[in-house]
Amino acid sequence: MIKVFFGPNRKMAVEAAQEYLGEGYEVIDGGELLPAELANIFWGNSMFSETRKIMVRDLLANKAAAMDLPKYLETAHKIALLEMNVDKRSVVYKSLKDKVEWMECKMPKSANFGVVFDIYRTAKRDGAKAVEMLEKIQNEEDPVMFTGLLATQAMKDYAERQGATEKERLKKIAKLDLELKSTAIEPWMLVKATLLGLK
Repeated sequence: MIKVFFGPNRKMAVEAAQEYLGEGYEVIDGGELLPAELANIFWGNSMFSETRKIMVRDLLANKAAAMDLPKYLETAHKIALLEMNVDKRSVVYKSLKDKVEWMECKMPKSANFGVVFDIYRTAKRDGAKAVEMLEKIQNEEDPVMFTGLLATQAMKDYAERQGATEKERLKKIAKLDLELKSTAIEPWMLVKATLLGLK
């Protein structure tokens, strides 16, 4: 069974996907998958069990692989697709919308909502200034939610202009999102390092 957890509230999406999957799930980065690799994920067995629990990150953003996704709807595995953004006008969404379960994870309203976007815009030209701006509000924010808002803006930039710079910024923010959930390093240090590298 496939469920899609999407939206800018990455923390909420991850927690909902983890609750759906339970313990002992695999994590796969779907952004770089080739269409031919989907069969192994959706149909392949593990040595220990015939059914698998798999979290696949950012598969729908990978248009080549996502186009083949409807072929694998009958999977016996428990699959959670974790997506930053879903284009509801896309062919892939239209082919899946009534066949899989969708959970949109929106950001809670923050007093600093607009400031976060200002920080992102500033980071694109002056990372040090963006870090200064962040330091004024970071005690009122959650680093994972903050990163979700950065990802939303990076996705918008990439949708408008699919250049190498926009793609690189999106990759850096996706990497930050993964690091926030898999390392013991102080979260705001990771966010600041990413802001410094977005120019």
